[in-house]
Amino acid sequence: MPQQTVEKWDVFEAEFGGPKGGSPYLDVAFDAIFRHKAREIRVPGFYDGDGIYRLRFMPEAEGEWRFETRSATPALNGQTGSFTVTPPSEGNHGPVRVRNKFHFAYADGTPFLSFGTTCYAWTHQPEAEQEKTLKTLSGTRFNKIRMGVFPKDYPYNTNEPLHDVYELVDGKRDFDRPNYAAFRHFETQIGRLRDLGIEADVIMFHPYDRWGYCDMSEAQDYHYVAYIAARFAAYRNLWWALANEYDFMIDTKPMERWDRFFQILGEEDPYRHPKSIHNGHADANYDHRKPWVTHTCIQHPDVKRTQDWRDRWGKPVINDEPEYEGDIIQCWGNISAQELTHRFWTMMMRGGYVGHGETYSHPEDLLWWAKGGELHGQAWKRIGFLRDLLEEDARDGFEPIGPEIRWPWHRISGARDGDTTIIYFGEHQPVIWTLGLPKEDGDYQLDLIDTWNMTVTPLEKVEAPANHPIRHGEIIQPRAPDAAFGVALPGRPYLAIRCRKAR
Repeated sequence: MPQQTVEKWDVFEAEFGGPKGGSPYLDVAFDAIFRHKAREIRVPGFYDGDGIYRLRFMPEAEGEWRFETRSATPALNGQTGSFTVTPPSEGNHGPVRVRNKFHFAYADGTPFLSFGTTCYAWTHQPEAEQEKTLKTLSGTRFNKIRMGVFPKDYPYNTNEPLHDVYELVDGKRDFDRPNYAAFRHFETQIGRLRDLGIEADVIMFHPYDRWGYCDMSEAQDYHYVAYIAARFAAYRNLWWALANEYDFMIDTKPMERWDRFFQILGEEDPYRHPKSIHNGHADANYDHRKPWVTHTCIQHPDVKRTQDWRDRWGKPVINDEPEYEGDIIQCWGNISAQELTHRFWTMMMRGGYVGHGETYSHPEDLLWWAKGGELHGQAWKRIGFLRDLLEEDARDGFEPIGPEIRWPWHRISGARDGDTTIIYFGEHQPVIWTLGLPKEDGDYQLDLIDTWNMTVTPLEKVEAPANHPIRHGEIIQPRAPDAAFGVALPGRPYLAIRCRKAR
């Protein structure tokens, strides 16, 4: 019989039979040691119902691997196997890691610029609606999606979920009896996102609940976290979001419990997937300096504070909710498409990353942010344009220009990666610009970017003598001594200039 093969960073799975009486979810534990040359990795197994137990493993090295199981249950102890890991296929870059302190890259070194969206309960909708969501995503440039394991009870999202996550027993939900079909469905959708090149930012807890999931006991919470780590961690496109708006549950889940959730993931996820946690109130951020947090996940409308967040936590910053494009009554869900596009550009040019959401009223409450389905707005196209622009030049991560020199960068935004500089003017509309441009004359390619109309037009340099006054807002400033030239601009808002060495 030929040996099983799996490509690098894909999912190897082994299935075993074992006891199905009693409560295997609680009472039966097993793991395995996977070995490659001198390397050993512990991987937890999990129960999948009907007497079936599974191991899932994501190999990060090519060649032959062997494993042996360990358990106090005889049927699951001492099981052995081997398989061969082949090179990754095209498009398989491995899991995402933090790189260069404030940025991300795939395991093979390919830069990862996070352009995410939110569809909290899309996997809990009717299957036809879920197919619409995947079809829509396939036509966008989003590469990350926030999605909840548990269904959500909130305005615009009051329908019953496709699956109960835990079973009903005598009319009462039993949080010691998972509905294995629900977990299988959820991980299937993680895999389909992987095939689209999209990271699944899995939200483990949230407060918007009428089923009792957010009121599980401490022991049930801990078991659930370890269980989904064992089930999902082998998917390379996985991110862990411990909560959406954790502070709204702090009365029932105190801070030490959130800390313990992070620690459990550190123990049960051998692949070190990104881990963070999301606040509700703007002043209730988790302490992202804690060692188990890989990146900062927040919500805040003032994207010009990005440098403050980078300084405070010293980690990549993702503002997953800078408010949403839409027209609903809630103020966080009725900013314009142009404003959301503006916030994306502002924050990206200040060294952070941003999340999209869309909340347009619908007669059947089919809002993208809640249920997925179809997009009706305009920001998503401009966000895709921004991603394509930045990925042309992304190497080490776009770092903000002059964070230590606030003027004029507290008003406008600029970033540099390698020999590429992009300056975004936002609401400002100068007719000439010099600051942040190269200090010496050279062969540079200069482009005018219209962020709304999605155009890139070549620009010509203009000479700006030292005694020539240039007006920046209310301040008169002579030509900057650290710039060799200026560029003429058409004097309208939401423009950017890109300067890079000629290619």
